[in-house]
Amino acid sequence: MPVPPRPPADPHPHDHGRPRRRREKRRRQDERPHWGMRAATTLSVLVLAAGGIGHAVVTSMNTGIARVDPFKDMKNRPEAGNGMNILLVGTDGRDRITKEEKEKYRLGGAPCHCTDTIMVVHVSEDRDRASIVSLPRDSYAEMPEHTDGTSGEHHKAHPVKLNAAYAEGGPALTTRTVEHMTGVKIDHYLEVDFTSFMKTVDVLGGVDICTSSALKDSHTGLDLAPGTHRLGGGEALQYVRSRHIDGASDLGRMQRQQRFLAAFIAKATSSGALLNPVRFRAVAATLLGSVRADSGFGTTEMYALAQAMRGFSPASSEFTSVPIGEMGHQVRGIGTTLKWDDAKAKKLFAALREDRPLAAPRPRGPKATTVDVSPEQIRVQVDNGTPTAGLGKRVDAGLRATGFRTTGLPGNGLRRDLTRTLVTYDPRWDRSAQSLAAALPGCELKAVPGQGGTMRVTAGADFRAVTPVRALDPHQGEFGVVTGDQVVCP
Repeated sequence: MPVPPRPPADPHPHDHGRPRRRREKRRRQDERPHWGMRAATTLSVLVLAAGGIGHAVVTSMNTGIARVDPFKDMKNRPEAGNGMNILLVGTDGRDRITKEEKEKYRLGGAPCHCTDTIMVVHVSEDRDRASIVSLPRDSYAEMPEHTDGTSGEHHKAHPVKLNAAYAEGGPALTTRTVEHMTGVKIDHYLEVDFTSFMKTVDVLGGVDICTSSALKDSHTGLDLAPGTHRLGGGEALQYVRSRHIDGASDLGRMQRQQRFLAAFIAKATSSGALLNPVRFRAVAATLLGSVRADSGFGTTEMYALAQAMRGFSPASSEFTSVPIGEMGHQVRGIGTTLKWDDAKAKKLFAALREDRPLAAPRPRGPKATTVDVSPEQIRVQVDNGTPTAGLGKRVDAGLRATGFRTTGLPGNGLRRDLTRTLVTYDPRWDRSAQSLAAALPGCELKAVPGQGGTMRVTAGADFRAVTPVRALDPHQGEFGVVTGDQVVCP
């Protein structure tokens, strides 16, 4: 029997009501920036530079980038794959934000000078796709053996939270730790604080965000009525930081960050004003003013990469976080950590190394029917219930084409005279069964307690074709991937 798509204890949490709310973190953490703004500033310099601005205009700003050496004394590194991997690290610097801005946008609190954001940005070899994978700051990590570059003190390998790598050994130890955990070779390192975030949004002319319901957060001061809003820098910062809007908490915040980043990219790529060298220089200079990067990633390299990404759009970007297997993994002396789902994480990073898209293929042909549970989460075994040779293979291929995780090994059913296609399922996966039934119009649904997490389809003589389906919630794919065009304003 194929392996079910979820652990036995709770194989399909979406089939049992709302997911459990994560424990509220301290308010101090709510005052820290998050990964949406980091990716916005990094990708924007590429898409802006692709707007036709001259090479001299871009490279003349090279002196604004501070340099670090994140690859110092690194040995036994992973093999290089295809494409380019950028480690994007965000710190909470806020030195240039005025007292008035701190009060207005509720940015109080002292900076911790730590990494609250760690992401791997993969740019495909053909430069037509960017895959952004967020690594939670509280991830359980094994710190590699290292020597403190300042004190000279030697440290053996030991468990930590991922963000502790920067505090112990700066960019070099952070890069080593990420490579050790992911098996992905990092080509370039970018470190950004959020001081220039608001100014960059303002220079760009604001970003359009749409919402179907009111968004209000007393912690950040966000207060948006339903409709479309053009957010300036301060309001944009509130938008990407808010997590006390509804019960979705961190998930809701992540969705808003993705929506903002997609809108930012859409504005940057579609704004004709960016063809104006003066306007471009103002935006890029504001952005680059807070960047630290490795010496091999200057504006010349950024410009060359940007030129190759001239066709970049919101649909070209895909976002996800590392799959988590245990939310409250306790470690003595460290506290509560997030333990990755090893099997899924390995599969995710293998896709990056092999330069494969993370998002599921989109159904072609007729418009897809909307369903509650993503087909990428549903395991299916197909059998032929008729004398018609090859029918099982046709059904299997059709279901796989729309995203279902079929076994690829269709068999013969116990009955060979079935007139109506039959779908049997364990009642614990009732919502998944409804999604599968939507792809097989007219089929019979039959609950079979104890069947397990794999749906079973027995093809009947009534089968004509599989109806394409897609998830109502784009975050329900195998890796929780969402593409930029799925979240930008229509």
